[in-house]
Amino acid sequence: MLAVLALALALPAPALSQSARPTVTTGGTAGLTPSSVTVLGRVDPNGAQTTYFFQYGPTPLYGAATPELVAGSGTAAINVVAGLAGLAPATRYHYRLVARNRHGLVMGADRTFRTRNQPLGLTLAATPNPVALDRPTILAGTLSGTGNAGRPIVLQANPFPYTQGFVTIANPQLTNAQGAFAFPLLSVPRNSQFRVLIPDRPQVASPIVLVSVAVRVSTNVSSRRVRPGGRVRFFGRVTPARPGARMAIQRLRGRRWVTVAGMLTRRASSRHSRYGKTIRIRRGGRYRVFVEVVDGSFVSSAGRTVTISRRR
Repeated sequence: MLAVLALALALPAPALSQSARPTVTTGGTAGLTPSSVTVLGRVDPNGAQTTYFFQYGPTPLYGAATPELVAGSGTAAINVVAGLAGLAPATRYHYRLVARNRHGLVMGADRTFRTRNQPLGLTLAATPNPVALDRPTILAGTLSGTGNAGRPIVLQANPFPYTQGFVTIANPQLTNAQGAFAFPLLSVPRNSQFRVLIPDRPQVASPIVLVSVAVRVSTNVSSRRVRPGGRVRFFGRVTPARPGARMAIQRLRGRRWVTVAGMLTRRASSRHSRYGKTIRIRRGGRYRVFVEVVDGSFVSSAGRTVTISRRR
């Protein structure tokens, strides 16, 4: 009995247990983008059921981890990978591979990567759009990407008929800390294309924004209360001058404007045209005068709504 005990005590530890803590190696990276990367590594379970995960973060304290996955219970090293997403562009991250089994937890060496720069991009929009003639609008947008703060932005315009090409029309502005900018315009003389761009390298231009300008229609009526079948004269101006433009007197029926009479404008001056039309009012209601523009220099528009009621 003593001889058997002495033999057992003399056996080396691996003879009693063939498994041990896992062996881990933190590997490199693949597929690096401004917001994602694939991290690599190797895990040897050393004969015991083993799981693994990657820790990552902007400092050696990490702060985030991938879901824990199974590496098996083999006795040879296997390749493992994990995808990291939602990362900040142009940022240095630390990461390491961690594995554990029933014999303990092992942490791989700390390694780092730097996400790629976010390419610069420009957005642009006009508010309001369409804009009334001789009324202000604001062209505003955002420069996104790495290094978007404090960058010079220039505004360019290409007015109808869009053949002259883009020309700078305002002093450069610097983007704010968030990359935002705004160019207020007191007026837009006619339908125009706008864009903004970064004049220095890398040169980036925004998509083209078409700002439409609506002609202005003044609306006057000879009376707002008429007997059934009575006549009302609609008259006023269209600015800028649109001689020969088609106009319509319309009545609101439900949610639709229905034309009840038509006419053409006539030239009054270099600045504006005139119109006038007398119609018989068979029903009271809400009326307006609409002018159609078809040559592309402006957009069609309507004057104010006028309520006409019938006398009993």
